[in-house]
Parts: sequence; structure tokens; C-alpha cells
Amino acid sequence: MKNKTYNKKKILVVFLFCFFIILVLIGRLVYLMIFDAEYYQKKAEDLHEREREIKAARGLIVDRNGTVLAANRAVCTISVIHNQITDPETVIRVLSEELDIEESRVRARVEKVSSMEKVKTNVDKEIGDRIRDYDLDGVKVDEDYKRYYPYNELGSKVLGFTGGDNQGIIGLEVKYEEELKGINGTILTMTDARGVELEGVAEDRIEPVAGNTLQISMDYNIQAFAQQAALKVLEEKEADSVSILLMNPQNGEILAMVNVPEFNLNEPFELNTEMAGRTVSDEEKQDLLNQMWRNGCINDTYEPGSTFKVITASACLEEGVVKLEDTFSCPGYRIVEDRKIRCHKVGGHGAETFVQGIQNSCNPVFIDIGLRLGSDKFYEYFRQFGLLGMTGVDLPGEAGTIMHKKENIGLVELATMSFGQSFQVTPMQMATTVSSLVNGGRRVTPHFGVAVLDQKGEEVKRFQYETKEGIVSEKTSATMRMLLESVVSEGSGKNAYLEGYHIGGKTATSQTLPRSAHKYISSFIGFAPAENPQVLGMVVIHNPQGIYYGGTIAAPVLRDIFDNVLPYLGIDKDKSSMAENAGES
Repeated sequence: MKNKTYNKKKILVVFLFCFFIILVLIGRLVYLMIFDAEYYQKKAEDLHEREREIKAARGLIVDRNGTVLAANRAVCTISVIHNQITDPETVIRVLSEELDIEESRVRARVEKVSSMEKVKTNVDKEIGDRIRDYDLDGVKVDEDYKRYYPYNELGSKVLGFTGGDNQGIIGLEVKYEEELKGINGTILTMTDARGVELEGVAEDRIEPVAGNTLQISMDYNIQAFAQQAALKVLEEKEADSVSILLMNPQNGEILAMVNVPEFNLNEPFELNTEMAGRTVSDEEKQDLLNQMWRNGCINDTYEPGSTFKVITASACLEEGVVKLEDTFSCPGYRIVEDRKIRCHKVGGHGAETFVQGIQNSCNPVFIDIGLRLGSDKFYEYFRQFGLLGMTGVDLPGEAGTIMHKKENIGLVELATMSFGQSFQVTPMQMATTVSSLVNGGRRVTPHFGVAVLDQKGEEVKRFQYETKEGIVSEKTSATMRMLLESVVSEGSGKNAYLEGYHIGGKTATSQTLPRSAHKYISSFIGFAPAENPQVLGMVVIHNPQGIYYGGTIAAPVLRDIFDNVLPYLGIDKDKSSMAENAGES
């Protein structure tokens, strides 16, 4: 009797427990079906949706006149969807043949169980259309865009290029990525439980938004002519490289920046050196590519040599430690402490004024005025002129000045610095600093970016750049313009003389380290018109063979460029000057 009662209680407990569990499950089900239905409905939809990206067209890069320097070319992305493939062997064969890819690589992607596998990007549209015509199950051909540069090598180290994902890698392409990249769109399709797309079900499509157009200050015609001039001297002098920079010293707009040898922007991973075609390791090739992509105007520093005398002279005139009529004596050297520092003219220049010292590019004269200025003041002017910082040019990877610490500048260091040795700057820094010394004393920010335009060509943004006033006085600036014009008309820069124009400038010939290698850098920096500079140009020739003096080989390059560029920019010849020259002859 007791056992029967016990069993009944046991059965009742089990029944109540099961009933409770059922109530909990029913409650949970009601909650999921009513209160949490939206969440799980979304999860279910996600399982049956497949999203494909539609690449946005990258914005154009155009020069100051609207010439397109970087555009887009229609290409295709070929992908496979494992669950939709019904004839894998045919898919593997067709894609291998059409895309010129090994069958094993295609097979690995076809057989991989995933929602979608990309087989190849940046496929020519003609090939993509041909693959689409096969109508292969599980093969998707999506239209895409590939960056295209109409002028191949023109401005390669300035414009830069994009990678497989159409993102900028170097140059302006990466600097202005946000303005150029656009917003990608999407295609949303429905699939069954096996992942096969359902026919007759409408696609959801979000259209891409193309990137904006970047307008830059570069002038295609000036860039092309400067590049031609650089290639000519590169070949004639068998130089390692040549850099040419042209800018407006009044506002910092860069008209041209050339670094030859350039590279083909449409094939940026193909070497342009003697190593092209040779077998090298991946690491070696990457190092060679990095060197090929370097922009010598901003990424590399050098000893400026005598072009730096423009800066020393400006500082000394501004500080009042030298006057135009001051006289000096040059026996061909100066002895500073225990060092005998030579002038480029072995026999010396003899007695000369400060003006003649600049015209002759006489080292002893600049040693003397540098020592008068003193290391503390010299360092402060170095800072005041902006040489200790960056120029702020809108290109990535700008190198800074390599300079002695102030406490380490002794008399010998001060003497060599005064004529441009024992420290290093970039060509961009030299051009920017000299601009500020001849434009009235305003430190401008060198730049390419001018404006951002929308798809209709309407301006949506104009870039603004910092200008620093009071670098030197207007009086000092005017004096420097006069002195540097005399260097071209009467002194060491006479090979830059151009009839009908007043051109100011300064030559330089510096030796690279180690000195024992006997390698030189020849350079010239000049501007026109001298009385109101509108164009400043710089030519830097690395390791020229044979004659290597800057006044002999670099000055004529800028003269020829100015002969074409000045009329092109509407800068007329000085007719009174031409009449005087005609009367003298």
C-alpha cells in the first residue's frame, strides 16, 4: 500500500516537472515568435542574401587647365561561387585559358567552399565580356575600374599610382585618397538553402558614388617640356638622375616636378633600370621598386653647395654684418683653425667687393661673412628661414634637413656651412627658401592641390595654404634680387642669360660623400623676371660624367626651359633691354 502511494507521488512529480518544462518551452517559443521575431527574421534573411560590392569610379586628377592626368578604364573582376557551380571542370578550363592562370590555381578557388572567391581582378573588359558569354553557372563577372594614366611616365613620382584595390599607394593618389576614392555600391541577391541564387527575385542595388576630381597646379605642357629637358641632359651627361622643379614663388603653386628616370604609371611594378628582365629575389625587387618610386625633389637630401650662398648672403645683409661695398681678398683659400679651405678658383680672385664675391661665387668671401655672423645668429636665421622644419608640400615622405646641433657648430663647421657644405637639405626646401628670399620675404607653402571639383566640374573645395610673413625685409629681398640678377648677367651664372629677360640665379657644384668617390652634384636655381619673380626653377644633376660644373651644365638647362615657359605663361620680354643690347652690338 505504501509502495503504491509512493509511486503515485513519484509519477505526479515527474508529470509536474514535465508540464513545467513544456510551459517554459511554450513561453520561450511565444517570445521568439512574437517579441523577437524581427531579429530572427533578419538572421534568416541574412542566410539567404549574398552581397557583392560595386566599385566606385575613382575621381580624376586634372592639371591647372583641365587636362586629364589620371583617369579610369573599365575592367572586370572574375569570381566563383562554389555552391552554384554545376560543371566545375569546364569552369576551371575556361577560366584558366581566358585569364592565363594555371589550372591548379583556378581549381583551388573553384573547390573552396565559401560564399564567393575572387579569381582575378583588373581583367580587361573584352575578356570579361567573353567569359560572361560562356554563361557558366557559378561564375560572376562584375564590372570594375582600373586606374589609367594617359601619359604613362609623365609626373610619375608626383601623381603616384593605385593598387589592386584602387587605393592610392604613393604620390598625390595617396595624399588625396579621401577626395578621390568615392563610395562603393552593392548588389544584394537572394539564394536558396544551398546558396544558389534564385531566379526571378529582384536584386537590391545601391549605386556607387564616384570620387571627386582633384585639380592640381601642375601644367601638362610645362611638365612635358621639363621632362624632355631632363632626359636630354641625363643622356648627354650619363648622369645617375636629374631633378627639375618649377614653381610660382609668390604663392607656392608647383608647375612642374620632374625626377628622371621616371617610370610607367600603367606598369608601376615593372623595373625601369638595368635590372629589368633579370632574375632577382622578391626582397631585392621590392628594394629596387622603392628606389624607382622615390621622388628626389622631396624624399632625398643633398649638400646644396653654392646655391646656399643665397641664404647666407640674405642672413648677413639682414643682420647688417656686410654691405655691398665691403671689400675682401681671395688668395684661393682661407685658413680656419687648422683647416685650409679652398676656393674653386685655385689662384684666387684677388681683391673683390661683396657684389663681385657673389658674382664669382667666392668661398673665402662667404667664409668671412659667415664668421662675422657667428654660429648663434647663423643657426637662428637657419630657423627663421624655415630650414629646420618641413616645407609642408602636399606629397608623402618629405625628408627633413640634416643639420649640426647648435652646440656642435664650431668655426670650421660655420665656415663650411656658409658656402653650403656639411649639412643636407632637399631640393624642395632649397626652392621654397629661396622663393621667400626673393618674393619680398614671405615663406609660402609649396603645393600641387588647388581645388576639388564635383562630377559636373563645379568647385566644392579650394585648398588654403599657410604663408609666413617677415622672413626678411623687403629691402633685403630687393637687394638679393638685384645681386642674383647680376650673377646671371655678369657672373658665374651667365650660361642662364636669356636675351630680353632679367633672370636671377645662382650656380652650385657640390661633392657627394664619401669625397674619395669623386662624384658631384651640379645644380642651378633661377627665377624670372628678376624684378618681380613669377617663376622659380631648380635643376639638380646627380653624378654627371665629364664636365660637372653647375654653371656649365645645369644653368643652360634652366635657360632653355625659361625660353619656352616664360612666353607660354604670358611673361613678355623687356623690349627696352633688347633695344639696349641691340644698340651695344
